[in-house]
Amino acid sequence: MTETRPRLTRRLAGFGTTIFTEMSRRATELGAINLAQGFPDFDGPEHVKSAAAAAIAAGHAQYAPMHGITPLHEALSESYARRYGLDYAPLREITVTSGATEAIFDSIAALTDVGDEVVLFEPYYDSYRASVCMAGAIPRTVTLRPPRFDFDPAELERAFGERTRVCVLNTPHNPTGKTFCREELEHVARLCIRHDVVCVADEVYEHLVYEGSHVPIATLPGMRERTVTISSLAKTFSLTGWKIGWALAPEDLTRAVRAAHQWVTFATATPLQHGAVAAVRSDESYFRALVASYRAKRDRLAGALADLGLEVYLPAGTYFVCAGFSRFGFDDDVAFCRHLIEKVGVAAIPPSAFFDDPADGRSFVRFAFCKRDETLEAAIARLQALRSHR
Repeated sequence: MTETRPRLTRRLAGFGTTIFTEMSRRATELGAINLAQGFPDFDGPEHVKSAAAAAIAAGHAQYAPMHGITPLHEALSESYARRYGLDYAPLREITVTSGATEAIFDSIAALTDVGDEVVLFEPYYDSYRASVCMAGAIPRTVTLRPPRFDFDPAELERAFGERTRVCVLNTPHNPTGKTFCREELEHVARLCIRHDVVCVADEVYEHLVYEGSHVPIATLPGMRERTVTISSLAKTFSLTGWKIGWALAPEDLTRAVRAAHQWVTFATATPLQHGAVAAVRSDESYFRALVASYRAKRDRLAGALADLGLEVYLPAGTYFVCAGFSRFGFDDDVAFCRHLIEKVGVAAIPPSAFFDDPADGRSFVRFAFCKRDETLEAAIARLQALRSHR
C-alpha cells in the first residue's frame, strides 16, 4: 500500500494550536476565571454599536471596496494627523483589513521572499513567527528580558544583515506591557535606514499607555517612508470580534500590502466599517476615561499579585501584567499556569510559547486585566489560595 504523504506543510507543522486557544479551552472546561486570553468580558461603546446597527438597517450589506470605505479612510487620516502629525492620504495610503493580524500577515507576505530575514522582538505575539514562516522567510529574534524588558543593543545590531527585509516592532508591547522609549525607537530606526529595511509597526495598544505617551516610529526622521503602521478597533473599543484593522503606509508600501490583502480577505465587513468611523471619531473624553479605567484595573491586579508574593513587572501600556513566580516552587511557566487553572481556578498565559527558546520565558506568566471589576475581584479572591504555597 502506498504510504500517505503528510498533509500539513513543514512550514506550519511545528506550530500546533495557539496557546490562547489551549488556555481558554482549559479554563472553560474547569470553570476557571479567564485572565489568559486578551479579550474584555464587557461590551464596546454604545455609539459605535449603534452606528454599525444603523449601517445594517440602511442596507450596507454588500462588499466594501477592497481598500475600505471612504468615510473610514477620512476618519483615520484626520485622527493620525491630529494625534501624531502623520499625514496619510485617504484612498491612497490607507488599507482596511480584517483585524490587525491580517494586516501583519499581508505586510510580511508582500514584503519578504523565501529566504529573506525578519527581525522580531521576543516574546512576540505568536502570529508574527507563523506569518514569517508561511511567507518562507526566516525569523531573527532579539530577546526582551525581565524585569525591564530592555533589549541588548549589540544583539539588535547582529540581527540586522544583508538579507533583512522587515523588522516587526510592537509598541506598546504584548505580552510584556513595555513601551519602547524614544532612544530605543531611534536605534531601531537607524538600523532600518542603514539596512534599507521596512518597519512593520504593530501599534494596536496605542491608546492604552499609562506612563508617558505613545510615539509612533513613523514620526521619526526617515521612517514614514519605510514604515507600515498597523492598528485596529479591538483593544481600544473592546470589539475584538469585529476584526477591523488598518495599515497606513506610503503609496509603494500600500500597494504591496494590498497585493496580499486582495487575495486573503479582499474586503472587510461593510457595516462594521461604518461602526469603525464612529469609533475613530470618538470624543477625547472616551479615550481619557478608557485609560483611567484600565490604569485602575492594572494597579488593582498588580497590587494583589505583589501582595501574594509574585514579582510584578508593572506594565507601562497594554492590558497585560507579567509576574515572576519564583517563590512558589514551580519549575516553569507551563507548570505554574496548569496549577493556577486546576487548583486555583484562574487562567493565565505561559509566555514561553512566545520565545524561540522556551527557557527564556519560563520564569514568569502573563495575566490580562481587561475584565470587569467584579471579574478581577473574583479572580483575586481565588488567587488567595496561592498563600499556602509561599
